[in-house]
Amino acid sequence: MAMSTDVEAALSPPQSATPPEPLRLLAMDVEDLQFVSAALQDAILRPVDIVWERSARQLTLTLSRFCWECGGTRVMAAMQFGDVTAVKSRQLPRGPEQALELLALHFEPSEAPSGQVYLMFAGGGDLRIDVECLDVVLADLSDRWPAREKPSHPELDEGSETE
Repeated sequence: MAMSTDVEAALSPPQSATPPEPLRLLAMDVEDLQFVSAALQDAILRPVDIVWERSARQLTLTLSRFCWECGGTRVMAAMQFGDVTAVKSRQLPRGPEQALELLALHFEPSEAPSGQVYLMFAGGGDLRIDVECLDVVLADLSDRWPAREKPSHPELDEGSETE
């Protein structure tokens, strides 16, 4: 692990002597969820990294989060939803090792405080999580490492240039 830290230090621009603190976020309303969504843009996970514990009413996702706030690193992170009543997927690959790229999270309220959280993935698939209330925790789990490349969204970049 020391070798990874040395490489990371050599490739990142000098900022401060102390490494950034691990990200820890709690979302209990729509505004909070927007911060979680921004932090997870371009996170990568596999279907096998999505674990629903029906009896505990929890859904946990382990993912490789692109650290936009740290200028091009990745970190292993976990996001957990509490008070989950159902989980459904639409157009997501079924292969357990298939890479999924998370684009955004969105909340659709129903009878307050319940609703559905949608995790939208590149390629058009999504995961719907029915919740009694918003109870989402996101936490970094590992040291950061240099990302192979910075995610890009050419179709979005092109659209903004023509407007």
